[in-house]
Formats: sequence, structure tokens, C-alpha cells
Amino acid sequence: MNLVRRLYNRYLSADRELTNKLRPILGFTPARLSLFKTAFYHKSMTNETPGRPTNERLEYLGDAILSTIVAEYLFRKYPNKDEGFLTKMRSKIVKRHTLNEIADKMGLDVILAEYSLGKMSSSMLGNALEALVGAIYVEFGYVRTRNYVIRNILMKYLDIIELESRDDNHKSQLLEWCQKQGKEISFTTLSKFKLDKRDCFKVAVLIDGQEMATAEDFNKKSAEQTAASRAIQRLNIFSTAN
Repeated sequence: MNLVRRLYNRYLSADRELTNKLRPILGFTPARLSLFKTAFYHKSMTNETPGRPTNERLEYLGDAILSTIVAEYLFRKYPNKDEGFLTKMRSKIVKRHTLNEIADKMGLDVILAEYSLGKMSSSMLGNALEALVGAIYVEFGYVRTRNYVIRNILMKYLDIIELESRDDNHKSQLLEWCQKQGKEISFTTLSKFKLDKRDCFKVAVLIDGQEMATAEDFNKKSAEQTAASRAIQRLNIFSTAN
């Protein structure tokens, strides 16, 4: 039955153009094509077609599945590393910045651009990747999804050696520096506003009550990371920023 569906989706479906775009990215033709279409359907599109499902539920599912796959992958890859190392590596892989980079390398932006309104943020790429993993899980189940993610995503698009030495948690770096210097640090939301029909946050980082940097992003945590990075540059904290 799935073979028939895949043949239909490739040659006869009204969405066969989507199939032709997905095939080079996925390496297969989905049987549940509507599900994979939903994986790219951002909530900003609900104003155009009210009531249509967005990729948020698939993103929720994919986030949990991806975290489990990455945990198992690292557990087997590093048999002599402790829990702290494995936890830190998993965090580096599943964090929004890394997922955005992987999704960009995969070319998900080509499809996502058709299902979003206004400005497409980098965080939407990572969300779509998680939703895509969720769709693959529904299509194939855990074992095939695990094998697919490891072979076609992690091993293909992730530089695990480079990631071992990378420390791009700017907020953590700044917090550590302030603690060593005996300084008070806080992050505050200056405003929340609509941009391209989506919530956008403007945050500031304050050190000893003085505003050091601000940043805006559709994701509050991402805005805090950017503000921390700018504060690090302003303060010339090279020892912890490198």
C-alpha cells in the first residue's frame, strides 16, 4: 500500500511538485505526503488558511524523538565518556543554533519559504527540521527513523569533532565571567511586539544595573544569546569568548 502511495505522490498527486523537491532532500518519496507538507507549514500561514494544521505538533514530536536518537548515538559513540560530557554534547547538537545550521545545509529553506509569510527567520529552519523528524517517525517508526537520522543527518551534516571543542553558549560564558568578577547580571525583556505577524522579543543584558547590549529575535532565548554575545564583544572578554 505504501509503495502505491509513493508512486501516486511522485507521479499523479496534485502536490507532486513538492515530492520532487523533497526527494533530493530526504532520499525517498513519502507515503504520507500531506504529513510532510504540514512539517513545513508555519503558524504564520494560519491567517491565510484558518484551521489548517501547522507544524507545531510535529515539531513537538520530532524534538522528543531527535533528543532520544542523539542521546543513544552519543552513548554508543563515546563509551568511555561520563554523563556530564554526553549531556553537554547532546545539548550542543539539539540546540536551536545547531539545528538551524543543519536545516540550512539540507536546503529546507527552499521548501519552507513557500509555507511561511513575511520574513523567514533562522529559527523556523530548526523548527521545520524537528517537524520533519516527527513526520519521518510517523512514516517509519523509531528504528528506521533512528537509522535515517544518524546516517542522513548527523553523520552527513554535523562535524562532531568540531562540536566537541565549540563553546557558543554566550549567555553561559557571560554569566561565568560576571560571577568571577563579582558582578550582578540580569536579562530583561524590553518589549514584545509583532513583526511579520509573529511575536518578536527585544531583550537587554544588564551588568551591575548598566545596559550592556540589546538584541531582537522571534525566539526569546535566541535574543538573550545574541545580546550576551554583543556584551562579550563590548567588554572584550576574549579569554571566555574563544
